[in-house]
Amino acid sequence: MRIIISNHSKEPIYEQIYAQIKKQILTNELKVGDPLPSMRALAKDLDLSVITTKRAYEELEKNGFIYSIVGKGSFVSEQNHEMMKERKMKVIEEQLLTAIQNSREIGLSLTELKELLTILYRGEE
Repeated sequence: MRIIISNHSKEPIYEQIYAQIKKQILTNELKVGDPLPSMRALAKDLDLSVITTKRAYEELEKNGFIYSIVGKGSFVSEQNHEMMKERKMKVIEEQLLTAIQNSREIGLSLTELKELLTILYRGEE
């Protein structure tokens, strides 16, 4: 599992960890039943407080991405197909909002943005 922390981000560190693990689960990089590093091991690897990693894991568990077994660790939860689709849609919406904001900043019109999206989407087929 690879996690990169940015000290320049306005996003709190626990949210950076949460978002990156969540993305790895949604993209199937981390599969159902895969173990996550212990909170202590992850904190040590990232040179962070255990409190920070604990908060990220708690958020992941609260939102159904992982489950924990006392004495055994944390594991990737089985994802309900509809729930997974909804979560991926939310990720896409967030990314599109960022793309729209960036487009507006450089003066790209909606038509140009649609053209770019169409080209990129068809290039994947």
